[in-house]
Amino acid sequence: MTKKFQVVGIGNAMVDVLAHASDAFLAEAGVEKGIMQLIDMDRAVDLYARIGPAKEISGGSAANTIAGIAHLGGRTAYVGKVKDDQLGAIFAHDLRAQGAVYETPMAKRDAAQETGRCIIVVTPDGERSMNTYLGVTEFLQPSDIDEAQIADADWIYLEGYRFDGPESHEAFARAIAACKGAGGRVSLTLSDPFCVGRHRDAFRTLIQDHVDLLFCNRAEMLSMYQTEDFDAALALAAAEVGIVACTDSDNGAYILSGGVCWHAPALPTQIVDATGAGDLFAGAFLWGLTHGHDLETCGRMGCIAASEVISHIGARAEADLKALFTQEGVL
Repeated sequence: MTKKFQVVGIGNAMVDVLAHASDAFLAEAGVEKGIMQLIDMDRAVDLYARIGPAKEISGGSAANTIAGIAHLGGRTAYVGKVKDDQLGAIFAHDLRAQGAVYETPMAKRDAAQETGRCIIVVTPDGERSMNTYLGVTEFLQPSDIDEAQIADADWIYLEGYRFDGPESHEAFARAIAACKGAGGRVSLTLSDPFCVGRHRDAFRTLIQDHVDLLFCNRAEMLSMYQTEDFDAALALAAAEVGIVACTDSDNGAYILSGGVCWHAPALPTQIVDATGAGDLFAGAFLWGLTHGHDLETCGRMGCIAASEVISHIGARAEADLKALFTQEGVL
């Protein structure tokens, strides 16, 4: 029986605020370059006032992935918490406009926290420095998980960043049970090496017991398995999960399954904004997988999508990805 959704994502519901600035601005504003820093509401308000003209679009890692799948015509839904405020309305509208179903109940207007936002400062070298105020998305609850919706999905896609919430582990457990109970499969992205450091034991248990497809990059993989030997880390991951898809910047990506390792080359491009590269890689990979393509082709699709998204500002595809797949001979 065909399920309603090919992929349902669960993660941080954020609005990305993207602005260009110099390295001098980073130093003046106290922003550490090239990493994601968690900030509070006061800091978010202060940074927003300091940056110049900005582009606001619904974001969050898993939301970007789901938008990428929807862009390709995949049947998707998203679960993530926003507030009934201006940025919450932007998030919901933008995601639905991509073609994704978004029905998570909003936090009420009198909630103490606001809709989460990630203020992304892009320097001339294309590097992005992310300043994340989680807001109400941190408080995703098990009751926010629609078990019927999850059960009607071929895959769920879990965002590692969301492990930071007080009830998120329980929410993930509810989603996993609903998915697996209906014959679905579970994918997980590790999100960030610092996130891995905070939740390594929980991630390891999740990977060993429930995950069918693991997404990560080199730094996250090394952090997960606490080694500097990349090949060894890949082998350890492949022994624990059915499919591993690990990106390695301009070295492309490595896909491991059933004792085989495929290498998908990166597509050379001029980097304008590296935001969303991993998110769109996962989106294109999952789209390929749910449309019957082999794992090597899925990896190549992921690299093509990642190349497209880093060629412009913002974490959403602007070019026709299917046309790019055809152009590169993978579709």
